[in-house]
Parts: sequence; C-alpha cells; structure tokens
Amino acid sequence: MAGDDLTASESAILVVLMAEAREVLNTELRERYHLDVRKPQRDKLTRLHYVASRKSGSTYALQLDDKGWVRMQSDLDFALRGASALGAALTALQANLRDRVLARSGCATLAELFAVTDVRASAPTAAADPAGALAARVVSAYRALADAPGAWVSLRRLRPFFADVPREDLDEALRRLSRSEGVAIAPESNQKTLTGADIAAALRLGGQDNHLLAIGV
Repeated sequence: MAGDDLTASESAILVVLMAEAREVLNTELRERYHLDVRKPQRDKLTRLHYVASRKSGSTYALQLDDKGWVRMQSDLDFALRGASALGAALTALQANLRDRVLARSGCATLAELFAVTDVRASAPTAAADPAGALAARVVSAYRALADAPGAWVSLRRLRPFFADVPREDLDEALRRLSRSEGVAIAPESNQKTLTGADIAAALRLGGQDNHLLAIGV
C-alpha cells in the first residue's frame, strides 16, 4: 500500500493493534503501552480502513481492520528522527514476523498467527477433502473471533484470516456451511451501521447480501 503516507507513529499503532489482535480501548493502550491514539491518527487510519474504531463511553475502542491485516504483510516505515535504533527494531520485528516466523508457524496470514485460538484445519483433513478443510478453517476462525458459541461475527472480521484463499472458494465454503445444522448467515439488521468494509465483505446468499455468521446457534 505504497502511497498511504503512514508516519512512523501510525505504523507503530498498527503493530500494537496487530499484537493485541482484539478490540482494545484507547485508555487501555495508554495504561499498558503509554500509547495515545489521537483523533488525527484515528481518523486517518479509519479512513484507510486499517483500523476500525467506535465510541465507547468517553474513549474509543480500536482494532486492526481487514485492510490493516493486509497492510501488515507489506513493509512499514518506522524511520523516526532521533530514534533510529527504535525504528530499526520495529522494522526488523515486522519483517521477520512476516518473512520467517509466519512461514514456520504453519499459518497463512498474520491474522491467523495472532489469533487468540488456533484457526487451522488439520493436515489429514486438508489432504483428504480440501473443500471440507476450508469449511473447517472457517469454523476455527469463527471460534477464534466469537465471544461465545452462537454469537454473531461479521464477515468483515472473518475474511482477513483467508488472505491466501480465492474469494470465490471462501464464498463457496460459507454457502456450504450455511446448509449445516446450527449455522446461520444473515444480513445486518441495522443497515445504517454498515461500513464500506462490511459491504465489501458481504456474501450474496438467498438473493440478499449477508454480513454476519453464527455457529452453534
């Protein structure tokens, strides 16, 4: 994503949100990391769809958005006047996470690597039934994202786990899952809350765009 003109501080914010791999309050970022994501940074990163943000009381809840996870796969510029060693450390960390650690982990994307739980299907299943293995990956990714069985998870949050999979293959796996017992795929009831990223991630099913997945209902 050359041309997004990220500053070193904005790039560092993405690294922190990648490491957290969850929605985190700005007040918590200040307490834990002495990091304050101010309005100009928040607005810019949100506009680029690198960060998803929402008002939460007197502060904001932030998390790495789908395009943010994709952006983390490309080089970031951490050059900062007077802090060259810090910039070098972050550059080395991000590059080696992507180029060395990720390859050894068996994960396809950084989104998978930083998921709270495992999102990979077993190797025997993948070899015997590729379509079934992809459906199993979807179930695992859902479990990593859902607060509880049956909770709604947006497809916008799910798709970054499958950056290695052609969209049509993932869509077919979702359609296959939708026919399974205990699985529901539905449109967002409040269409006014949909972001551009939600709309882009939607699955066309049953003659309508669907934005949410629930498993274990």
